[in-house]
Amino acid sequence: MNPQHDEKNELVRERLIREMSSDERPREKAVKDGIKSLSDTELMAIIFSTGLKGKSVIELSREILEDNDRHLSNVAKLSVAEMLKRYKGIGPAKAITLLAALELGSRSAADAAKIEHPTVASSKIAYSLMKHHFERLDHEEFWVLLLSQAGKPIREVKIGQGGITGTAVDIKLIMRAAIEHLASAMILFHNHPSGNLKPSHQDDALTQKIKDAAKLIDTRVHDHIIVTDGSFYSYNDEGRL
Repeated sequence: MNPQHDEKNELVRERLIREMSSDERPREKAVKDGIKSLSDTELMAIIFSTGLKGKSVIELSREILEDNDRHLSNVAKLSVAEMLKRYKGIGPAKAITLLAALELGSRSAADAAKIEHPTVASSKIAYSLMKHHFERLDHEEFWVLLLSQAGKPIREVKIGQGGITGTAVDIKLIMRAAIEHLASAMILFHNHPSGNLKPSHQDDALTQKIKDAAKLIDTRVHDHIIVTDGSFYSYNDEGRL
């Protein structure tokens, strides 16, 4: 190994951003043309702020994206531990900062859906409001979206969390949440990490039990939505409620 050659390569890499014209530098470009004008690589470079020894921040960002087939959603699925193991030199601060930014973007999209669709009038709207809870999960979770008489969201309540193939659901907790928040209706949600959208017999039985319990407190179950990565199944749309 030639130390002089390594030093030369490091200097070349470090010059990448410095030698860009002001219009090409990510921060200056964002100020001039708006944040939306930046590529995924440039956005990631701004989040990281600095590169690693021998690797510019642009090069680091491009490497991570290419390693994930240039899909930000694949990067967002990584845990902090996985990032530290896969990308040598990246410390906890950089990993947490990037994943926090991606999570904030996901929550921002969910919040925008709430503003755009203040009334939950379809399974598609319901899914858009709740899907962020299930992104990047490798286990099952069960959530309930509580609704007002007018169909407006009141509260999102996590009822249970389990393993890959199932989760325990305490119906009493669902009813308590509905009573506490004076909900007139609810939509049930849970995910299938396997990617299989087909409801199981256990899903069918649980849906019926929750419907029966909800009737006792004069609350309607509008839907039960099964979520997978990028898709969903609606009991209501399929005529099963």
